[in-house]
Amino acid sequence: MTGKLYLVPTPIGNLEDITFRAIRVLKEADLILAEDTRTSAPLLKHFDIHQKVFAHHQHNEHQSSNEIIKFLKEGKNIALISDAGTPAISDPGFYLVREALKHDLQVECLPGATAFVPALVNSGFPTDRFCFEGFLPLKKGRQTRYKILSQEERTIILYESPHRIMKTLEEMITYFGADRQLSVSRELTKMFEETVRGTVEEVKTYFETHPVKGEFVICVAGAEGKPSKERD
Repeated sequence: MTGKLYLVPTPIGNLEDITFRAIRVLKEADLILAEDTRTSAPLLKHFDIHQKVFAHHQHNEHQSSNEIIKFLKEGKNIALISDAGTPAISDPGFYLVREALKHDLQVECLPGATAFVPALVNSGFPTDRFCFEGFLPLKKGRQTRYKILSQEERTIILYESPHRIMKTLEEMITYFGADRQLSVSRELTKMFEETVRGTVEEVKTYFETHPVKGEFVICVAGAEGKPSKERD
């Protein structure tokens, strides 16, 4: 029998957010694939998981996937984790899943932590229909995406790094308008978790005098959205 590829979500901050099932699958897997073995080591040690760990990231996933497919065909069960959250969501994983399915291999994704869901629910914006964009292109295609998204009527969800958050907020004023409503969450599930709500201009002004540390999730009200203004 062939093995199975498991995609296992890991905590985005608080270690208590991992599931019992995720821990069991990681302990029972023949090997674990990690985006960065140095980042995953403390997590695996904390939960007393001692399986072999191999690196699988955006720079080696094409070459690595060939070996992984071979292992799966030999009957090995393999668990894929990213640095944080659910693999393949703005993280490596999509290519491997596609290759495994091409070879009629079993793939199973466990439910669990991902950053955009709590940020969306906490935003106060409509959650029945939303548009997840992840990270916008850094250069080529960035303006085009902004122009398209400026007309989007669904709630928009973006990821951003602390190094680019201020530039992104400035660009949002240009393409969405200073009065478009935002909800910006950072350090989700961690000690200094924070969500700031208001217009693009108000949020930008806030972060000009407050810490811009941690990873950011930006929720943008749809073109006709009118959520309330408040801060946690």
